[in-house]
Amino acid sequence: MSNIDNILSVARERNQGWPYAGAVTPQEAWALLEADAGVKLIDVRTNAERDWVGRVAIPDAQHGAVQWSTYPGGVPNPDFAPQLSAIANKQQVLLFLCRSGVRSRHAAKLATEQGFQHCFDILEGFEGDKDAAGHRKSLGGWCQAGLPWLGA
Repeated sequence: MSNIDNILSVARERNQGWPYAGAVTPQEAWALLEADAGVKLIDVRTNAERDWVGRVAIPDAQHGAVQWSTYPGGVPNPDFAPQLSAIANKQQVLLFLCRSGVRSRHAAKLATEQGFQHCFDILEGFEGDKDAAGHRKSLGGWCQAGLPWLGA
């Protein structure tokens, strides 16, 4: 069994009755992206979050940005499904990322309902949880794991 198969197997085993394939850690997401150019990370944060907070530093072909909710106002994106369909195919392994792991779960669920077959949530998100001082990027998440990112 390949490293990709091992990671995806563990991710599927984490599934606790979720309506999508499973969940990966940020480190597992990075390993999948490095091992297979066909794996795609879908960042569901707002455009403002990506611009002002930062974004993952991965090849453009492996990065997709589809807002779960829009900025300003946090209104649900009514075009989420068609926008996802325009940048990903239904057989690809898709890794959904948000700030802390909530919106990405919703996005993985909706994508699965739309026929995408391999949808995984990235646990902890981009910034992780708040620390005792109310700051992010120090308790879990892509940034805290030391994975490549650009921005603030």
